[in-house]
Amino acid sequence: MKILKRVEALRQLAFEKKGFDGFLIANEANLLYFTGFPGATYLLIPKTGESTIYVYGVNYEQAKAEGKSFKVELVKRGENLMEKIAAQVKDFKIKKLAVDMLSFENYRNLAKGLRGETRLKMQNKLVWELRKVKDEKELEFMRKAGELTSEGMKAAYETIRPGVREYEVAAEIEYAMRKTGSWGTAFETIVASSVRSAFPHGGCTDRKIQKGDLVVVDIGATYKYYRSDMTRTVTAGKPSAKQKKIYEVVRLAQEKASQAVKPKAKAKEVDVNARKVIEDAGYGEYFVHGLGHGVGLEVHEPPTLNQESKDRLRVGNVVTIEPGIYIVGFGGIRIEDTVLVRKRKAEKLTRGSYTLETEQ
Repeated sequence: MKILKRVEALRQLAFEKKGFDGFLIANEANLLYFTGFPGATYLLIPKTGESTIYVYGVNYEQAKAEGKSFKVELVKRGENLMEKIAAQVKDFKIKKLAVDMLSFENYRNLAKGLRGETRLKMQNKLVWELRKVKDEKELEFMRKAGELTSEGMKAAYETIRPGVREYEVAAEIEYAMRKTGSWGTAFETIVASSVRSAFPHGGCTDRKIQKGDLVVVDIGATYKYYRSDMTRTVTAGKPSAKQKKIYEVVRLAQEKASQAVKPKAKAKEVDVNARKVIEDAGYGEYFVHGLGHGVGLEVHEPPTLNQESKDRLRVGNVVTIEPGIYIVGFGGIRIEDTVLVRKRKAEKLTRGSYTLETEQ
């Protein structure tokens, strides 16, 4: 979907179906989605007339070069941006303005500038209705991000061994992703070993990996602003019987959940498919988070896959499937892939070994 088609889709959803006659976009990822480049501060979309990007001087030339589908308005130093936007809202005779999100202070200042002549209403859900379903261009970028992430995981398997520090593993992962085309990491790389692997967001430290350690590796590459997310758990050396047993439970849970990913499936029921496997094995209390989340321009997006989710999956959703078991004092095991919901079954965008033991 081209950028202007996204704007038109929002116009149809917000203006034709919901009765708004203007939409102000402020969220950074939403701005990127509708303009195609980073650096815009706000985007005002009127029901009729040309949409306007507001940018500060540091991004002005880039906006003119890359935002040719829009009017580009320079925000000068010291200028009151909310007053500037309010004045344009009045020029467009907008009476009902939807906003994706604003800080309290900016909301108050915008309302003050409008002087009660325009009604403001927060409507970020309307933007998510569009962003949750990826178009073919987005999927092209996300497949590439998945490939790059998979390259990073190969490097993890090749690097993890006794005596190597967690940050050294992270460095090799990130280098492997960068040299094959990644625009950056999707989030802070996690390489959590030994008892730290029991912390779902254990981060990455200077700890030396020891023989027999469980090591949770959670990584993601970014390609043309789109992200991917992948986790594997490995041992530095031969795994113990208990490590093998828990790993197989998590692996089966991921398989069962992946098989349940299909159009119209209730997200909470996909979670149940994984959770039941873990509960039946006696580890239910150690699965301490939801099964997964949407991925796109941000690494955590709707739809949400957990026990309370109200979402139903749709063709074009991209989500993670990441069950885990975390036992404090022993360690944790998580297996995760980014998957695309297709008409008949899920397509894995991240691919790699499911081997617990490294070849070291």
